[in-house]
Amino acid sequence: MKRTIIGLLAMTAAVPAMAVLPPVIGDPWPVEASNLSKTVKTISSDVFEGRAPGSQGEKKTIDWLIQQYQSLGLEPAGDNGGWTQAVPLVHTRLGKPEHLEIATRQGVMPLELDKDIYLTSLRPVDKIILNNAPVVFVGYGVSAPERGWDDFKNVDLKGKIAVFLINDPDFAAVSGDDAFGKFGGRAMTYYGRWTYKFEEAARRGAVAALIVHDTQGAGYGWNTVTAPAGEGYDIIRGETDKPVALQGWLSQSAAETIFAKSGLNFENLKKQARQKSFRPVTLKNSGFSASLPLTYQNITSYNVLGRIKGAKRPDETIMFGAHWDAYGIGAPDSEGRTIRPGAIDDGVGVAAVLELARLFKSDQHQPDRSLLFASWTAEERGILGSSYYAEHPLYPLDKTVANFTIDVLQTAGRSNDVLLIGAGQNTLENDLAKVAKGEDRVVKPELLPERGLFFRADHLPFARKGVPVLLMMGMAGAYDLQDGGEAAGEKWLSGYMKCYHQTCDRWTENANFQGAAQDVKLLYLMGEDLAFSGRWPQWLPNSEFKTKRAPK
Repeated sequence: MKRTIIGLLAMTAAVPAMAVLPPVIGDPWPVEASNLSKTVKTISSDVFEGRAPGSQGEKKTIDWLIQQYQSLGLEPAGDNGGWTQAVPLVHTRLGKPEHLEIATRQGVMPLELDKDIYLTSLRPVDKIILNNAPVVFVGYGVSAPERGWDDFKNVDLKGKIAVFLINDPDFAAVSGDDAFGKFGGRAMTYYGRWTYKFEEAARRGAVAALIVHDTQGAGYGWNTVTAPAGEGYDIIRGETDKPVALQGWLSQSAAETIFAKSGLNFENLKKQARQKSFRPVTLKNSGFSASLPLTYQNITSYNVLGRIKGAKRPDETIMFGAHWDAYGIGAPDSEGRTIRPGAIDDGVGVAAVLELARLFKSDQHQPDRSLLFASWTAEERGILGSSYYAEHPLYPLDKTVANFTIDVLQTAGRSNDVLLIGAGQNTLENDLAKVAKGEDRVVKPELLPERGLFFRADHLPFARKGVPVLLMMGMAGAYDLQDGGEAAGEKWLSGYMKCYHQTCDRWTENANFQGAAQDVKLLYLMGEDLAFSGRWPQWLPNSEFKTKRAPK
């Protein structure tokens, strides 16, 4: 029988960088949230150099994670009986533009990199050269037959620059617009994600794809767009699966100027894009030209995987995961700091996965089902590590019971609520409501559905394969904090978003990990219930993933 859980979760006590955790002895309850803080402090220290895939920081991170997995008594669950799964990637970096401009009806407009436009390329080539490529505005760039929506109208994009609006047609829709209610209101669908737009441009033969930035529609500011500093990562692809030669973003002010110089009203076109009758608009006399040096190398990055083997049904797996990567070293900030340490995104997720492993391993009863603890690579570069695992699973996905993903937990203290991301997907949501009620918390729908958080984390590749998923993320809105209510929650969230992917996402003594510990406890209780039962979570009737797995 499983034991009764009492007390508050927190993280196993961390140690100085590169040291080994001591073995766990005795009952893990009660524990202190200060331990979560110590672990985040360790993994976000300068020792790990911002944890960029393919860097020396990755090597140190992987070594450290393996040490933690070993010390907790997990079994290696990677390739060939080891602790890691190799993930082949291409790593690119754009150099300083030799030439970057757009021709309009009113003359040539130079484009300033990182101010007017942000660019990267995932092609393994030495230089990207585009000469006077026609520019086509494709609205939101959505092709959704199941919703009766097609922005492309069979317009040929081969050799052209496709310009998109961020989010989907329902984001800014008002009553009377054809898009109103067609895509779930302000809640972003996958059609609104930048990844979908770049993929769709490539499928249709465009040579480049540019998205017009909008802070509300994207869910983050221009500083987040430019954070990768010209770096790109991708899974190594074949000739028939090439990405566009250039992909990136236009600042809104630059886009408005370009459209105006082409004799077009950008705001009017945005309104037209909310109607089913919208057709792509070619900017007359336009031509995008660029000459950009590019360096690239094929690298091998790594997922780190540990396991507790089930006693009765070892072939059935429950997965807990978070991404270990952050943004590495970039340009100096105002204080001269160059390391982007990723303390909250996603050092706290890594800490949570280690804590969950410690708690399950410390339980005197071996679970009936196997438990897999994953630290994924390259989430920040397009959810690449988890995507690679989903395409090359080491444990069958049709027997993977559930995936729990932790990506950014709030550090402002205990809360009265928990925010559900992507409501209406599967029965894990019912489990969450049940355990939250037992902890005197209430589940609320995410407060910022337009950010599309359900499509922005490592659970997504597993949902696409039919595995029921649950994402725990503290960016879904302002939590109702026990100390200060929603106003205090909003203060934390707005402050954190200023540091999202920046050098200031670092550990501080003022961070309060009690709320993060609350969330980890909910995941433990849900996971424990599944680990000691034969129950299978199910997709709900209206979920877009319900057809991916037959009911069990």
